[in-house]
Amino acid sequence: MTLPWTLECSACVPARTRGAEGLPGVCDVCGAPYLVRYRTTPRPEAKASLAGRPWTMWRYREWLPLTSGENPVTLGEGGTPLLEAARLGARHGFADLWIKEEGTNPTGSFKARGLAAAVTRAVLAGARQFVVPTAGNAGVALAAYAARAGAQARVYAPASTPAPILAQIRAFGGDLVLLDGHIGDCGAAARAFAAETGAIDVSTLREPYRIEGKKTLGLELAEQLGWTLPDAIVYPTGGGTGLIGMWKAFQELQTGGWVEGGGRVPRMFTVQPTGCAPVVRAFESGADRCTPWPDPQTVAAGLRVPAPLGDRLMLRALRETRGGAVAVSDAALSAAARELQTVEGVDAAPEGGAALAGAVELKRRGVIRSDERVVVFNTGAGWLYRT
Repeated sequence: MTLPWTLECSACVPARTRGAEGLPGVCDVCGAPYLVRYRTTPRPEAKASLAGRPWTMWRYREWLPLTSGENPVTLGEGGTPLLEAARLGARHGFADLWIKEEGTNPTGSFKARGLAAAVTRAVLAGARQFVVPTAGNAGVALAAYAARAGAQARVYAPASTPAPILAQIRAFGGDLVLLDGHIGDCGAAARAFAAETGAIDVSTLREPYRIEGKKTLGLELAEQLGWTLPDAIVYPTGGGTGLIGMWKAFQELQTGGWVEGGGRVPRMFTVQPTGCAPVVRAFESGADRCTPWPDPQTVAAGLRVPAPLGDRLMLRALRETRGGAVAVSDAALSAAARELQTVEGVDAAPEGGAALAGAVELKRRGVIRSDERVVVFNTGAGWLYRT
């Protein structure tokens, strides 16, 4: 069966494409990530079909890598709240501030979206064993979705990963291996395990479908705002699949005519901690690739990614949307996470605190105006980080 999408290399010029059959990894010519390209885009009239569907990310199945009659591996992921943050907005001088609360996902973070899509597509192609390196939340999500699919999951994590996250990986039956070092070291171990055993490596951007799951962040945001788009999105960035996925979603929504008034793509902003900010440094220097960050250090475990594979795509997204990048200290992001918890009742992870701290800093610099509609993302639940 020919699938209704193809895969396009994100780096080859001219763009190299291939069929999506089987279990594709990265481009076999240049090693860059593949992006899914659909042969057709749903017409705006298809909005009517959404009304009777469950409020999960699979309500957008026509935008996702599923064929007619296929059932996803799901725990009810997506459908997360978009919360108006009036008190925090007033405190920091934002007239129209919103929080996309991803901590309510089944596994406690936005990683549920990407791993649900990746495991679904791989299982439909015959996979029964997976491996992933993780700073924490991706390991939890893979362990849960592998269990849901009746498959096995090997997870490599830094020994410094917060204890509650490690406990969750074990609770879902994940085969957890702890390593000294950072996620880059875990990535090397995961690739070696995949080569040795044939396990499917679902590392960030080493297969094409986690982005498609993360794309639903953008689809959902547009629907929650009445098929309009915000002026600015402030997103905590480690590996970058969420940022890249939303950028792809907004392009597809524009092409399909689904957003009102033409739907100009929001300006997208990356936030990273000062102790690990390779994307910020590359953006500010005008580079199109990141230089690996030496000795990455931050309390925001999910942002401790010294050499993201998706660096070129992230930098393209930031520049093409006229956005930017900002680094914040651990003290600032921790204080902002506490504000989200005590002022708005959102149990923010440190990464969510980074998003709020970044938005405040961008407004202070005059990059974001006080009258703009701004959405910050809390990508995970704070309880996963508390010992």
